Amino acid sequence: MIHLEGVAKTFTLHNQGSAVIPVMEGAELSVHAGECVGLIGASGAGKSTLMRMIWGNYLAAAGTILVAGTDVAKAEPREILALRRGRLGYVSQFLRVVPRVPTLDVVAEPLLVLGVPEAEARARAADLLARLRIPERLWSLSPTTFSGGEQQRVNIARGFAHTCPALLLDEPTASLDAANRETVLGLIEEAKARGAAIIGIFHDEAARSRVCDRVVNVSDFTPKAA
Repeated sequence: MIHLEGVAKTFTLHNQGSAVIPVMEGAELSVHAGECVGLIGASGAGKSTLMRMIWGNYLAAAGTILVAGTDVAKAEPREILALRRGRLGYVSQFLRVVPRVPTLDVVAEPLLVLGVPEAEARARAADLLARLRIPERLWSLSPTTFSGGEQQRVNIARGFAHTCPALLLDEPTASLDAANRETVLGLIEEAKARGAAIIGIFHDEAARSRVCDRVVNVSDFTPKAA
């Protein structure tokens, strides 16, 4: 479902004479349906960089990034957008939404874009918001007015609204209380059970041990000094 081969990444420092800095090379990773793989490694090793290349925000310098049949490393922007709409989900640490859009609509939007009937999409959104303990009185308000923890839970609900076959998770349990942490781990286990291929960054070692089938150390892909 997700397959990386020979992936490399460089950054160009335009404010420093366009110096090219290699940050990753030879990255190899395969994730099968129903499997969760955790990314580990020292701070700055490239966990988030690898995730963003899979998502298509960063362009790989070399290699293949196959996600549900699409090579993200070579795909056109329209192909990446289509992949994100239907086959690749991403739960980031931060909620980015249009101001003044009600929370229920924010969570239902990924389903509505796919043509899911409005009543069904809103019912799914309501179920997730309730499971993540967002009070119903807040559903008609914009989540931009919420606390950081509430925004995080809205973001998780939005990320799990559509049952994508591939899913990226960036610290999904960070800063959650015990009850909501348990809910999120349950959502991950449900996604695995339905066959989703998942890559996650978990600094919470207990959470990682519970939901990850194995780990990959991103430090292994750090370019070797010449």
